[in-house]
Amino acid sequence: MSIHPDDVVAVGEALDPETLVRAYRHGIFPWPVEGLPLLWFCPRERAILAFRDLHVSRRLARLRRQEPFALTVDAGFPDVIRACANTPRPGQESTWIVPDVVAAYTQLHTLGLAHSVEAWRAGTLVGGVYGVAVDGAFAAESMFHRESNASKLALVHLVEHLAARGLDWLDVQVMTPHLAHLGARTIPRPAFLDLLARTRARGLRLFP
Repeated sequence: MSIHPDDVVAVGEALDPETLVRAYRHGIFPWPVEGLPLLWFCPRERAILAFRDLHVSRRLARLRRQEPFALTVDAGFPDVIRACANTPRPGQESTWIVPDVVAAYTQLHTLGLAHSVEAWRAGTLVGGVYGVAVDGAFAAESMFHRESNASKLALVHLVEHLAARGLDWLDVQVMTPHLAHLGARTIPRPAFLDLLARTRARGLRLFP
């Protein structure tokens, strides 16, 4: 992730649940950078995925009908976040999902605020995605795959889960070529914050 000074809105603070929840309520997320105090971001251009824009290719739709993976919700959050942390990313020499982040978001999961979708084959975790649900809005944090299309099908399952509960978009934070291919787009920060506020006001319950 390239850092623009205007994307950083706060520096420091601890990764405790209260601080994280307060941050997500205001569209802010942490992004540790080696050698710097903890940075908190609210990008000028925010990436979102509106569910109506989700692009499911014919090949992926065909694979989905074949049900190659067992897809679950919150069946292996600690394993998913650790797998995301250990997955190499193009252009990144290290991961932002450092041990403090793993511990903080696992605590959020224990509190019912962080959630995961898992893709399994024969009992082995082969893909997944995790994120944070606060006040009826959902921010996807990271995804990984060990088999082709496992993370994509996990994301589709997540979208279906959220849509069934009334949500029609999710925050994907920072645009990547992969997200763009799936149908994500960027909107200006003020538009994102307005969308977030209107979504929070709906009072949706996304997870049991």
